[in-house]
Amino acid sequence: MKTKKLQLSLTTQIFLALVLAILVGVSLTKTPEIATDYIAPFGKIFLNLIKWIVCPLVFFSIMSGVISLQDIKKIGSIGGKTLFYYLCTTAFAVAIGLFFANSFKGIFPLLTTSNLSYEAANSVSFMENIVNIFPKNFVAPFSDANMLQVIVSSLFIGFAIIGVGNSAKRVVDAINLVNDIFVMGMEMILKLSPIGVFCLLCPVVAKNGSAIIGSLAMVLFVAYLCYVVHAVFVYSISVKAFAGISPFAFFKGMMPAILFAFSSASSVGTLPLNMECTEKLGAKKEISSFILPLGATINMDGTAIYQGVCSVFIAACFGIDLTLPQMITIVLTATLASIGTAGVPGAGMVMLAMVLQSVGLPVEGIAIVAGVDRLFDMGRTTVNITGDAACCMVINAMEVRKEMRKV
Repeated sequence: MKTKKLQLSLTTQIFLALVLAILVGVSLTKTPEIATDYIAPFGKIFLNLIKWIVCPLVFFSIMSGVISLQDIKKIGSIGGKTLFYYLCTTAFAVAIGLFFANSFKGIFPLLTTSNLSYEAANSVSFMENIVNIFPKNFVAPFSDANMLQVIVSSLFIGFAIIGVGNSAKRVVDAINLVNDIFVMGMEMILKLSPIGVFCLLCPVVAKNGSAIIGSLAMVLFVAYLCYVVHAVFVYSISVKAFAGISPFAFFKGMMPAILFAFSSASSVGTLPLNMECTEKLGAKKEISSFILPLGATINMDGTAIYQGVCSVFIAACFGIDLTLPQMITIVLTATLASIGTAGVPGAGMVMLAMVLQSVGLPVEGIAIVAGVDRLFDMGRTTVNITGDAACCMVINAMEVRKEMRKV
């Protein structure tokens, strides 16, 4: 008589790997080099595999989705709604960050600001950002992993195929086949997620264990409080009100992507798993394949919260009280700066420099939080990808209702 093997769901496997990573990481806090030298490389290998497959997966998925929609006006409508949703939730996010940071400002540690130094990256003008969206050759977007350029490339080719019409049927079949191949490759890589989560998170805990209970503990606490409040209230309300999905069902369905994002701190790296989770929640493939890659690049709700909290904290360390006009400027700057910011670990530091400069705060203040940026990054990435998924479900529900009215 055959006995059934106990098979754990991917969510459970990732959660167990996360717990194990924390336990092992804590045990290695006195010798973090063991984790960084011998465990972290396997995490990097896993993340490299994810990043390797993301660009072609997004390229062929969006092309396949555009071709199946067969209406350029419809694609434009979806894109417009998506951008509006992302901008609104990002503005809410930075406002929440500022509100809680100001409320808890009294318990922030006032660290010394002497001998601080931080070299801000060169800022790129708005028009340069617009120009950089469009690729100058076919290969560069893939070699540079420039997700916005990959999206633009796939849209142009998808539109061209729609324009050619029925004579492009063989090309359409080939694109769908190649897309299926990359989806299968993604599923094979995602089976390694528990190992990847362990190897990515364990070195972070081992290296930053003392910082978690150190002087920046309260700042981290406020940031994570904002992350939770934004995710629970803003996303729950939006998916319930506009998509008719219960918040419990939404977060339960998103849990594999949430856990992976927390451990990897990469929106782009989480993209394949995010697409899988939203499609299981009922999103159409052509919708998720368009909205989620776009969100992984331009939707930065968690990063916006980080800007608000860190701006107030850094200002307090320098003995500066932010005025209402300055806080409004932070909201606007953080919201607009999110457009075009790459969804990779550490990108929030560049945005923070832009935000501090916009209100005249010393950029060198970033050095105060730079040491534990990865800990902030884990939470803000989790919020970012959850926001992408919430938008996907909302826009998907809107499109379904629109189609039903036409029938």
